[in-house]
Formats: sequence, C-alpha cells, structure tokens
Amino acid sequence: MSAKFGPAGNSESFTALGYKSSLDVPEYVMKMGLDCFEYQCGRGVNIGLEKAETLGKLAAEKGISLSLHAPYYISMSSVEEDKRLNSVNYVLASARAVNAMGGNRIVVHTGSCGKISREDALLLAKDTMKLCLKALDDEGLGHIHICPETMGKVNQLGTLYEVLELCKIDERLIPCIDFGHLNARDMGYFKSLSEYENVFVKIRDNIGTERLRTFHSHFSKIEYTTGGEKRHLTFDDKVYGPDFEPVLELTLKYNCSPVFICESAGTQAEDAKLMKEYYLSIL
Repeated sequence: MSAKFGPAGNSESFTALGYKSSLDVPEYVMKMGLDCFEYQCGRGVNIGLEKAETLGKLAAEKGISLSLHAPYYISMSSVEEDKRLNSVNYVLASARAVNAMGGNRIVVHTGSCGKISREDALLLAKDTMKLCLKALDDEGLGHIHICPETMGKVNQLGTLYEVLELCKIDERLIPCIDFGHLNARDMGYFKSLSEYENVFVKIRDNIGTERLRTFHSHFSKIEYTTGGEKRHLTFDDKVYGPDFEPVLELTLKYNCSPVFICESAGTQAEDAKLMKEYYLSIL
C-alpha cells in the first residue's frame, strides 16, 4: 500500500484539453499520472446512480479510486432538529452515490457552532453522526466510511480535536485532515516539522495506528484572516502555507497510505502531481 494522489473536481486544464463530461475524468486523471479523484457534490448530490455506476466502471478500468465530497450544507450540529435529520438524508444520498461509483469514502463538513458553545455543538454532531451510521447500516451501506473534515474557519466545528472526538464514535469513521484548513484557522499553525508531526501523533494516540495509516486528506495553500480561511490558492503562492513536503515525509515515517486530494484553485491536478512526484522521490 502506498499513498494516493488526485484532484478535487476538475482543474482548468480539464476543459482546456478538450474534456467535457464527468465520464472523461478517469482518462484525464490517468493521463495526469494520478491515482484518485474526489467527486464534488458540495451543492447537492445531483448525479444519478446509473451515471455514477458508469463513472465507477471507467475509473476502475483506469485504476482510479473515487471518493465523494458530501453537500456543504450538512449541519450535524444545528440546534434545529429538522436540519440535523435532513443532514442524515444528505449523508445517505452521498453514500448511495459513492457506493454506485465503487468508492467507499464520503467527506463531510459537520457544521458550525452558531450561538451555542463548541462543547454543545460537538454533542449534537456526535448524536447526528450516530444517526448517520444507523441510516447507512439500515440500507446495507455500512462499509462506507464517513470522513469528518477539519475546517478552516474559526466558527466552524472542525478542530483536529473535534474531528478525532467524532471519529471515536465508530472505527469506520476516518478523519479527513485538511492541512490548509488547520493552518488557516490558527493563522499559520505550521511553522516547523514538529507542528506537522503533532497532527500524526494526535491521530495515532486518539484513534489508533490503523486509522492513522489510512487517513483521508485534503491539501492546498489557503489565504487566511483573523476569522480563518479566506480563499484557496495554488502551490505557486509563497506567502501562505502550508508546505506539503513535511506531510509526505511524515507519511513515510509513520508508514501511512493516505488518500491525498488536492484542492488548489484551478491547478488541483497539477499540484497533486507535484505532491506525488515529491513522494516518489523520497520513497
């Protein structure tokens, strides 16, 4: 097992090279020399199951593994019960779609704190997450991994601690570690190798070696303000971090085989390739 690298959605080069349909994605990703792709359902799960199955078959033929980003408007921590119950339905729809694609990971934003404390928001999110797991089990989708994501804005639920606390609910929950988000919410957290390593150690010490080895990850450089994340950048940026090299060095040190999904602004496939090339150079 080794790390996998791929883009979140399509780079600008996808259309520039003449590709049009989402069914062209596997060929594009393969030609870029990458291994995986995260299908974007941020604004809703709008892909039909038949098309999802076709995409999955094409991806399998090209050796590309697929994951899916669930809708952004999921709110597991809402004080309004109907919003939390709707969130269970959105997670279930995401799981159905990724399962049809032959994938088994959905990335989820768990919500914000709103006007309640972080502790209360986390309790609500834990309760909703349990309902999501039950919904998946009831539909025979218990093999799908929900990946709660570390978030970039200060008022969002999604510190490393909060994500790991959610993952303690069930061993099927795999953290989605967004290094750009972690860096942005603390206005430049990653300053030396020790901060990067702290993330690996905390995952291992809180939820075990197995999930450290198989964690999901988003990576991009992100501009931030006092409120945290402002906008995604490309790897050409020299002002904001984080750097990917320490993460890949630690990936090898801790014998991990994560899925790295690059979320650069418009150059996500190209920047994912830079990550893969560095990783192969230090293997």
